[in-house]
Amino acid sequence: MGDHSQKYANDSDLKNSFWKKNIRNLPGRASPKKDSKSVSSSASTSFDDFQESVSDAWEVEVEEEILRIADVKISKRIVHSSANNVIGFDKASIEKIHKSKNYSNSDLKGESSSQTDKNKNIENGLNLSEADSNKLSKFQTLLESNLLNLEDLKALSWSGVPVEVRPMAWRLLAGYLPVSSERRQQTLERKRIDYANLVKQYYDTDKDEVYKDTYRQIHIDIPRMSTALFQQTIVQEMFERILFIWAIRHPASGYVQGMNDLVTPFYIVFLQEYLPIGTNIENLDVNSISKENRNSLEADSFWCLSKFLDGIQDNYIFAQLGIQYKVNQLKELIQRIDGTLHEHLMKHGIDYLQFSFRWMNNLLTRELPLKCSIRLWDTYLAESDCFATFQLYVCAAFLLHWRQELLEEKDFQGLMIMLQNLQTQNWTDTDISLLVAEAYRLKFTFADAPNHLTTKR
Repeated sequence: MGDHSQKYANDSDLKNSFWKKNIRNLPGRASPKKDSKSVSSSASTSFDDFQESVSDAWEVEVEEEILRIADVKISKRIVHSSANNVIGFDKASIEKIHKSKNYSNSDLKGESSSQTDKNKNIENGLNLSEADSNKLSKFQTLLESNLLNLEDLKALSWSGVPVEVRPMAWRLLAGYLPVSSERRQQTLERKRIDYANLVKQYYDTDKDEVYKDTYRQIHIDIPRMSTALFQQTIVQEMFERILFIWAIRHPASGYVQGMNDLVTPFYIVFLQEYLPIGTNIENLDVNSISKENRNSLEADSFWCLSKFLDGIQDNYIFAQLGIQYKVNQLKELIQRIDGTLHEHLMKHGIDYLQFSFRWMNNLLTRELPLKCSIRLWDTYLAESDCFATFQLYVCAAFLLHWRQELLEEKDFQGLMIMLQNLQTQNWTDTDISLLVAEAYRLKFTFADAPNHLTTKR
């Protein structure tokens, strides 16, 4: 195995040593890995066979140092430094929580459950509530500027966006609103009217026979969504309109199963704009929100989804070859980073397509709690044009996070059950901060390595 593969096998030692160093330059390139012999798999390896074999594929806050990135434009050096700080500050406490067999609910929520935790915060020179307040203040100052510097917003958003300003920040990061504060309200009003006209033109009329299958698939997918909120008829109708109109306007791909999950983060973020901070939306009656606000919520979700999907539409055209390509990239990347894990998966007949297709198609929304998905999308939106590439490394970091547990599974069935039911229900924003920091470390180390990934833009 190459040098990087050998080092990554000692996972905890590698990460601890890497993040404690103040690395200013790009790490040395990874040594090219020699081709290894693949073990024959009894599992289906073709995309068509995989589709046919599955009946339903869709069944801590960051310290003050990171906040300083708001003062400069985002760059490799800046985000690398931010990632260093996330790992350096949070890793010890997170590992302590994960390894403990007697953790409390407050621990899982990232809350201090003892005087020891409070003392640790003091020792680290960090008052979390003060840090939150400072970060919110930076966002507010930036968003209120007459001509917003979008690069500054991306830099500040990469490590997470406060809930109070997330709706406006996401509209700007998605490219839905202009950077000029004077033009935003006018743009919002115009785009909301435009969406209302699209609904009248395409949805409120008799469905063309050409689109009957599209409507039928959307109508099947939406009721499968979990939580009581998404079981409300009014919410399902909003999702149907958003997805149906998007599909008609994008005939090259049309609607693809699972796209409904990509509406959810936008919908929840914009819904929260009309609710008091901290409102439990699990059992919220959406009818309690005014019709005008519901219309605005739906229109904003549609336009932001459209902008977001513009950057990854290759994933959804021509039998989703774009995702198949990325699944193959993930396989090559893991083979280079951690040959031991890769060979373990191959030995037991695991095809990367069988578990990572959903990761790529749904952007991990099915693998994470909703709150964590929203935090992850803060970083996705901040990555902007580089998102398609960065998501590959997020998936790699996500797989490597479960390395030890996967190596302990000794057969195909055990591995597949674990990979399709990863235990993230107790994850918090801190876990996502660690995930994206590790993803950035991998991208920083491997993206420019010779004979590596050739990313389609």
